[in-house]
Amino acid sequence: MDWDHLRVFLAVARHGQFLAAARALALNHATVSRRINALEEALGEPLFERTPAGSALTEAGERLLAVAERVETEILGIAEDTRARGARLAGTVRVGAPDGLGTYFLAGELGRLQEEHPALVVELVPLPRTFSLSKREADLAITLDPPEEGRLVVSKLTDYTLGVYAARSYLERFGTPDDEHALAGHVAVTGVEDYAYASSLNYANHLGRSAGRLFRCAGVAGQVEAVRAGIGIGILHDFVVRDSPELVSILPDISFRRSYYLLSHPDTGNLARIALVRAFLTRRFREERGRFIADGG
Repeated sequence: MDWDHLRVFLAVARHGQFLAAARALALNHATVSRRINALEEALGEPLFERTPAGSALTEAGERLLAVAERVETEILGIAEDTRARGARLAGTVRVGAPDGLGTYFLAGELGRLQEEHPALVVELVPLPRTFSLSKREADLAITLDPPEEGRLVVSKLTDYTLGVYAARSYLERFGTPDDEHALAGHVAVTGVEDYAYASSLNYANHLGRSAGRLFRCAGVAGQVEAVRAGIGIGILHDFVVRDSPELVSILPDISFRRSYYLLSHPDTGNLARIALVRAFLTRRFREERGRFIADGG
């Protein structure tokens, strides 16, 4: 079976459109159509259902997808092994992570890793509500909830804690609430429930039940900056604000403990560049574990 045909097939399967696949592969639309047609003729079955909205895999296409991904992994592994034997580590590794962790921890850490391996390209991307490691939407993913199904390699990275914070400027203007009931006279900075993509984010509106007014931000960075600007009181990651003297921890009885999990696909986890990033992340989270817990324990 021609690998070029399979490569085109994978692109169409992942992008859901012939035109999008053509752009990704730097081919013209006719070439993509011709190669898919040739593949379908060789197999004697249609692989896609063509509709005005895009191209969906048929049952035969689903079967071929699993085979094509294994072939792709073997080819990537051969290329990786060849590079590892004759040259420095190279290639691209995409890491998907929650926005707060990505912004306030991973960006710096992965940037330093890339300094040590100049031919390595690390792409740090925010996790959408749904993503697929098998479709190469990410090579590694850090999630808040461990997956309940799927053929994935899962390891726990660390626990982390969250607490209630306010800016000194806010407390000077409006006073410090003594307990949760006193929040009725304050503004709570919370997440946006429609954008909560994990069950672990169920703390987001805890303050909102008692606060007099709400200011909602979908992203962690927005919530942190809103609290820092004195907009209101918010539940923030302790590791994010531990070096922010302008923020004050209040209402110590309200706290949360959550976990980060590292996911990889078993077919790609042994590729040298992905294994390197996975080992680096595992080590750095282990070394910095105290940073993620409020009391350092």
